[in-house]
Amino acid sequence: MKRFFIFLFCTSLFFYSEAQVASSREQIAIAVKAAPPEKQAAAKVYGYNQQGEMVLMRAGSNEMICVADDPAKEGFQVVCYHRDLEPFMNRGNELRKEGKRPDEIFAIREKEAKAGTLKMPANPTTLHVLYGGNDVKYNTETDEVENARLRYVVYIPFATAESTGLPIRPLVPGGPWIMDPGTHRAHIMISPDYN
Repeated sequence: MKRFFIFLFCTSLFFYSEAQVASSREQIAIAVKAAPPEKQAAAKVYGYNQQGEMVLMRAGSNEMICVADDPAKEGFQVVCYHRDLEPFMNRGNELRKEGKRPDEIFAIREKEAKAGTLKMPANPTTLHVLYGGNDVKYNTETDEVENARLRYVVYIPFATAESTGLPIRPLVPGGPWIMDPGTHRAHIMISPDYN
């Protein structure tokens, strides 16, 4: 049994090493595409090294923090978020490294946010997500990410449908709605309909 787990571990390392890790320059160029154009040049950027670790690739001078696509995950996703969300994001990353499941991460952060030990944003704070499938490509000639879509998430901790007037599901394709109402992770989802 021990040999089996060693084999699985070595296999996972092999497949990670086979995952294409883009250069720092390319990771930065792609990651910032999730941010509004006027925020891209000064955004702080995290990316991934050859060992699959998230590392700082560029210091920033504005309020935006961007994270490159994780080459070890299926599909494509880069995010940019306001610096006031950094404690929330960092805590989630710490708990994932500890092997916590999504429901455990939610419960831990909920408890910590209510206790005041996890600082949540005082104002509505946005996360921009540029995402897509395995067909997403970065065109170096045009400096565009092709076949990707944008989604917007506006965090309003502990907001409810009643406090915002938002529905709890989209009423029209791509319409705004509130997800996880009444919790530390309450947020407005806006997923534009690209059809």
